[in-house]
Amino acid sequence: MHPACPRTGGVCILENPWYHLTIMFAVIETGGKQYKVAKGDTIQIERLDGADGSPAQAGAQISFGQVLLKADGSSVEVGAPFIAGASVDGTMVKQGRGDKKIIFKFHSKTRHMRKKGHRQDYSEVKITEIK
Repeated sequence: MHPACPRTGGVCILENPWYHLTIMFAVIETGGKQYKVAKGDTIQIERLDGADGSPAQAGAQISFGQVLLKADGSSVEVGAPFIAGASVDGTMVKQGRGDKKIIFKFHSKTRHMRKKGHRQDYSEVKITEIK
């Protein structure tokens, strides 16, 4: 049993056995957005299409070549804008559609109402390797 930290009341960072564990992570860009990923993470990104233009199937191998940053605890590599030769590999888990967002417009003077819905397509990818 670790003694309680006088400042936080919990386990002190220096006495935490997991504190020195380093996790390799990367920042990738896809669909106009940036994602921080590590090996084993599952992320939801904008829908990815296959080579023939149809949605990619579950189990397909995905490779992200636009790596902005790569860190493994002791060293950090930053691209300008991307790191040459770096890639992040993943496996497609599923394709889906997000929850419905309601767009409701109302003009009070004329009592004009307009209701519209939107569901965003997404791809769920499990990160398998950072290289």
